[in-house]
Amino acid sequence: MRDGTRVVRAGLPKASEGEPFLPGPVFAGTYGFSGETGTSRYTYGRYHNPTWSFFEEALTELEGGPAVVFSSGMAAVTAVLGSVLGARTGNVLVMPSDGYYTARMLAEGYFASHGVEVRKAPTAGNAQADQLEGATLVWLETPSNPCLETCDLAELIGKAHKQNALVAVDNTTPTVLGQQPLMLGADFSVSSDSKGLTGHSDLILGHVAARGQEWADRLRAFRTQQGAIPGPMEVWLAHRSLATLEMRVQRQCENAMNVARYLGTRTEVLSVRYPGLSRDPSFGIASKQMKYFGPIVSFVLEDKEKADRFLTACKLVITATSFGGVHSTAERRARWGGDAIPAGFIRFSAGCEDGEDIVEDLSQALDAV
Repeated sequence: MRDGTRVVRAGLPKASEGEPFLPGPVFAGTYGFSGETGTSRYTYGRYHNPTWSFFEEALTELEGGPAVVFSSGMAAVTAVLGSVLGARTGNVLVMPSDGYYTARMLAEGYFASHGVEVRKAPTAGNAQADQLEGATLVWLETPSNPCLETCDLAELIGKAHKQNALVAVDNTTPTVLGQQPLMLGADFSVSSDSKGLTGHSDLILGHVAARGQEWADRLRAFRTQQGAIPGPMEVWLAHRSLATLEMRVQRQCENAMNVARYLGTRTEVLSVRYPGLSRDPSFGIASKQMKYFGPIVSFVLEDKEKADRFLTACKLVITATSFGGVHSTAERRARWGGDAIPAGFIRFSAGCEDGEDIVEDLSQALDAV
């Protein structure tokens, strides 16, 4: 079955006469339950919900391993770190120095303060391979956010497993259609579903897919005990949005490629990064392990002032944080701090608008700079 069909049908029950294709959200804090524990599938709202079940079945089909949905991407990250590392002295986490900033803050703050050793290395050049001795968990993110560096997943996963370390991959940027970490050997595929997977910039959600049921059960127990549960409405909206994932990803990646090529022709742009460009340093690895190169294009203008003027001059592209939505957005990423990037660094996320309109908007905005 091809991707377009898979995302439309994923997680749906068998069609029944007079019933909706996707059952509506179930709002329930408690359920009727009179038997012994274990005799009913649904007992209490913090444990389970039929709406979660349908969406998790869909993600399991797409990821290739049992999936657990969480209230946010960071809740999903926390569940993996907490389930694998706990807060125990002697456990070692290896992670990218250029990965998602909030994940680094969590590791170097809470987990390091409770005895976990945190080692960092850049994504490019498979640099984390030199940090693997004694590792408990290796965290990978490729392409990295926001600089779009890549690492060879299969190679690093193989080396980590030889050291008896587990491997988690933040797969938010490419989505499950663009890259499949579990198929490349990873133990966990982690995603902030607030971004490209659901793609409408209207909800906060995350999930983890695991290679085996035992780890999925541990993650589900962590969710129950920590209370990081999603609302049924958000999950239902996510499942509904999943059906258009392939169409959105194809359009966004086509637009991103055209934007990257165009930006390379402008003298105001000091550098452009997009893994799909054949001249990009990430292209070799990305083309080997990615089906789609993602919606993000990173580029650099001369300084903060020119970057701000550019963003102000954009009429179609919205200045906003996050990425992966149907609306094209951009931001001067250095305004947040925490990343080793120039002041004029811009992270652009291609939406689903007509590609020529996007390029024309960027053109007039660069002219204003």
